[in-house]
Amino acid sequence: MTDALLRTPHGADLEVRVSGAGDPVTVFAHGLGCTIPETRPLGSGVGGTRVFFSFRGHGRSSTPVAGFGYGELAKDLRAVADAHGATRVVATSMGAAALCRVLADDPDRFERLVLFVPAVLDEPRPGGVRDDLGPLLDAVAAGDREALAAVIRAEVPAAAAGSPTGEAFVRDRVAALLGSGVAEAYRSVPGNEAPLPAGADALRVVTAPALVLACRGDALHPVPVAERLARLLPNASLHVYDRPEVLWTARSDLRRRISGFLNRPQRAVGRSLRNTSSSSS
Repeated sequence: MTDALLRTPHGADLEVRVSGAGDPVTVFAHGLGCTIPETRPLGSGVGGTRVFFSFRGHGRSSTPVAGFGYGELAKDLRAVADAHGATRVVATSMGAAALCRVLADDPDRFERLVLFVPAVLDEPRPGGVRDDLGPLLDAVAAGDREALAAVIRAEVPAAAAGSPTGEAFVRDRVAALLGSGVAEAYRSVPGNEAPLPAGADALRVVTAPALVLACRGDALHPVPVAERLARLLPNASLHVYDRPEVLWTARSDLRRRISGFLNRPQRAVGRSLRNTSSSSS
């Protein structure tokens, strides 16, 4: 595995971590406030080269003056994908929004797509999302390690609370959030901007096979957004889990679905998508 900083044409230095080798090349785009370690489980079992990166303001990436609009985030994703010749993408939440922005501008950029818990398309996130993020935002902005740890610890499911795995998650997330530009990202991205201000119909011409994954009970990532996205993408399959926190509760199944979709020969992917309907597990 190799680590590097990628200088992009738009003035950002992005943290990039590469594992695996050969084709195909898959780029992984994380969610708001997340980092490479939280995205890597989604690549388990995916063949070829896996390229993980941190968006601006996250991890070791820089915080450019240009800010955190979806247009800038889309440039980050595109720059990493282009630099490494990625033809496939796995995008989570904010990363999925950035991917939609890329696809609206260049529908044929990727040959296979995975969109995990998409949160927003052509309408801004509800104002209540900012309220939900308030305690975390305040702790990050104040550099209050203990308060931040308490907020993150509350995100850990009861079954893992206090366990070595749960506490490692808290420590890693605190370390990643403190000292980064993520507080500004939190304040900017969930505001009044939508990733597709001209409308989501631009996605109807994206012909790449797509897998859309959602979770019931996840207020930050409403299932209707995923359902609409799956209807808009002509070659999309939708799977809805029956509860949230699947990275904790259904990680093996999630990995299997993603790796199976990405590793399957192209012709077989087309047959599968035509025969698969929405489901939950």
